[in-house]
Amino acid sequence: DPELRDVMKKVAAETGDPLAEGVYMWFSGPSFETPAEIRMARLLGADAVGMSTVPEVIMARFMGLRVAALSIITNYGAGMQAHALSHDETKTVALQGTERMKELVRAFVKEIGQ
Repeated sequence: DPELRDVMKKVAAETGDPLAEGVYMWFSGPSFETPAEIRMARLLGADAVGMSTVPEVIMARFMGLRVAALSIITNYGAGMQAHALSHDETKTVALQGTERMKELVRAFVKEIGQ
């Protein structure tokens, strides 16, 4: 929702949380994408890939809800770094961003509730 996106950007600027906007491509999981899938996603214009968010947004929009979505990018795609992808690394990085995301979401909810 463009209006909710603008509110999120405003709140992020106020809290000092950097936000990047981009194209999110969904792959069904639970699995990491292959290097070939990552190359394909890049060719199609994706900035990030993941296995959640999109199904939830589709269902929310189907139900008539407005949507603003945030993602914590937890790892580079397969083939973009020297070491192999690991679920443990993904969980660790996700936890590192959790507190900041909680603060941002709380501020966002407070702002849209006014």
